[in-house]
Amino acid sequence: MASPRILIGVLDLPGKARDDLAEVVAKGAFAVIAAERPEELPNETELVVAHVRAVPTRDWSSLTARLPTLVVSDSRLDSDLLKAVDAGVVDYIIEPLRHGDILRRMIAKVIENRRLAEEHRRDRDRLAELNESLETHLEMLRLDQQAGGHIQRKLLPPRPLSLDGVTCDYWLAPSLYLSGDFLDYQRFDARFSVFYFADVSGHGASSAFVTVLLKYLCNRWLGEWDGAKPECLAADWLANLNRELLDTGIGKHMAMFVGVIDHETRRLHYSLGAQLPMPLLVSEGSVAPLEGEGMPVGLFPNVEYPKLSCALPQNFRLWLCSDGVLEYLSGRTLDGRLKELERLVLASEDLGAMRASLSLGGLPEDDEDTISGHAPGYEELPDELTIMTLSGFYHDEE
Repeated sequence: MASPRILIGVLDLPGKARDDLAEVVAKGAFAVIAAERPEELPNETELVVAHVRAVPTRDWSSLTARLPTLVVSDSRLDSDLLKAVDAGVVDYIIEPLRHGDILRRMIAKVIENRRLAEEHRRDRDRLAELNESLETHLEMLRLDQQAGGHIQRKLLPPRPLSLDGVTCDYWLAPSLYLSGDFLDYQRFDARFSVFYFADVSGHGASSAFVTVLLKYLCNRWLGEWDGAKPECLAADWLANLNRELLDTGIGKHMAMFVGVIDHETRRLHYSLGAQLPMPLLVSEGSVAPLEGEGMPVGLFPNVEYPKLSCALPQNFRLWLCSDGVLEYLSGRTLDGRLKELERLVLASEDLGAMRASLSLGGLPEDDEDTISGHAPGYEELPDELTIMTLSGFYHDEE
């Protein structure tokens, strides 16, 4: 079935001139209707070819507002032609009967432009709808992420937290609302306290979910421990966690340090998996990294993790940093940055001094501000950054 032809209205005074003009337009495969006044044109009309003599000056504005209009005239000197152009006609042609081909091409071009403009308008409207829907979904996602961030922060220990003469403090700066960095410090009994420091691969929700699993498993294993063989606890936890992550099949692994503080003998029993940088022990004006190495947790099956221990001096401070700290250290090589970290740790009395040394003093101490979206600067962090300290044995017991 042939598509209906486009209807063109021809406005002119009745007579042979109008009939000739309508005949010229009709040669272009258009349907034509001739009329004397605009109101006589049907609603199906898509374009008007109006002779300048047929439309009063006051009516040009209303006509061009209703339909795209081409004006024709028999003379360039017609004063009404300029008035029609000023009113907004899309184009004009002089002596249309002599230039019928040009007139029909102009009509076709105007109609095509109108069709394209209508398509663009529909596309803009659709794009506006999609953008509004996207903004709504992004806001919902942001609120969900904020809520998840608040819940994740509730799983962290209070800061600072003192247990039997050893005080834990930390600072956590997520690159997103949710973090793949996590830590904890808990008292087992009057003799032992347990802590861990983890950096899950990746960022965002999937990494944060692993930290929730980590918290649950470690709480369960701590509740099942009978206090025997503290030197084996850390290595056993890492081996069990390695198996759990592989069994879930979520494709996540982590760097992790687990420590057991024996407050009676003042020793630290620990194990680690791919921890970088190594924890740094500061005492009596010197700093030294803890010994040992281990495989990443959750990457390879059947991994055995080392059972390590060291003495804790009377006045010590143990520093643990996620690998995000390396982004803020000077030095062209990894060894150079690690040496710089040792220097900063030795010169820092607390977390505030360390943050200032890393040029992070402008960020708030309370990471809840960034979860609420009020903390400037976090969006500029190249990576998540977490710093944890344990210091003792000179604090009052709580």
